[in-house]
Amino acid sequence: MFLEDGTRFDGVGFGASTSVVGEVVFTTGMVGYPESLTDPSFRGQILTFTYPLIGNYGVPSTSARDEWGLPRFLESTELQIRGLVVRGLTTPSHWQSRRRVEEWLEESNVPGIAGVDTRRLTEHLRAEGVVRGALHVGETAPSDEELARRIRQAPAYADEDYMAHVSVRRPAVYGEPSAPLIAVQDCGVKASILRAVLDRGFRVLRLPYDAPVPERWDGRRVEGLVVGNGPGDPERLTGAIAEIERVSKSELPVLGICLGAQLLALARGGRTFKLKYGHRGQNKTVCFPDGRAMIVSENHGYAVSPDSLRGSGLLPWATNPDDGTLEGLRDRKGRILALQGHPEGHPGPQEAGFVFDRFADRVRRKSR
Repeated sequence: MFLEDGTRFDGVGFGASTSVVGEVVFTTGMVGYPESLTDPSFRGQILTFTYPLIGNYGVPSTSARDEWGLPRFLESTELQIRGLVVRGLTTPSHWQSRRRVEEWLEESNVPGIAGVDTRRLTEHLRAEGVVRGALHVGETAPSDEELARRIRQAPAYADEDYMAHVSVRRPAVYGEPSAPLIAVQDCGVKASILRAVLDRGFRVLRLPYDAPVPERWDGRRVEGLVVGNGPGDPERLTGAIAEIERVSKSELPVLGICLGAQLLALARGGRTFKLKYGHRGQNKTVCFPDGRAMIVSENHGYAVSPDSLRGSGLLPWATNPDDGTLEGLRDRKGRILALQGHPEGHPGPQEAGFVFDRFADRVRRKSR
């Protein structure tokens, strides 16, 4: 693998024999690699696991579905990463394993590289920030000059359009027909977020990222809006931002998660910025105004500028004590809630699941 700043990492290739260019990022998660590899927020990225052993419980069934037809063990129906970097790739030993990670990558035309000093790579990214890289797996390795040329010719991460790959093309409905109806704006939403809403007794209307949120669907009134996670620069999603702005000024309860928190801020006049190396892992601390501190799973490379919220009607609600990053937003009435981390976990802790409960309570009080 060759980085655009000239740094090179050699290892043993696995998965597909091909070359890719993408933004190189790292995650500190110790478990849940099948969920991470299928998380749409990683679209367009070459993912590095800091945990040294990957593959020990193999790959679960990729066709298994839950009672709502959502992937049972994964966050989407396909691998979302562009490439994979690991220290060690191990032989699986788990009763639910159906195949090895390297077989999964090969079938999905995704290259991987093992035997890399991922500690050195992570320290490099922490010091220099995320950079684009070229990952090549094949019999003959291209020269550094050739890999550098491929990186220069490839579009920047922020300039790519990911929504055609991660958002549904047409509306889809899940859940009991008689349950209150919640619209979900799909910018690459994880299956676990949809499941968290369904588990709280709602019916879900999953909409394409740029579709208008209807007042009614199939004869039933839409009672709330959830804006979930997804990849890319949030400022590119102008159509989604305009629709969120319209809905946020109505009486409809709104919940934003990860990218959804950034889009909510932009919809109300706020600004976002790119973090140096992002927050990706399952051990991120979030502090709330009432003194509680919780550990949440996170996967984001952009954040909301706190100073930009003046006059937006939104208030800071949670912060990251490590770097002061804004982690949560709300309005004064509690109708709008947003968390930068993932309250649904999967993989990771579910301590912040109360965010879904608050949203659910607000929806039910409004619909009475």
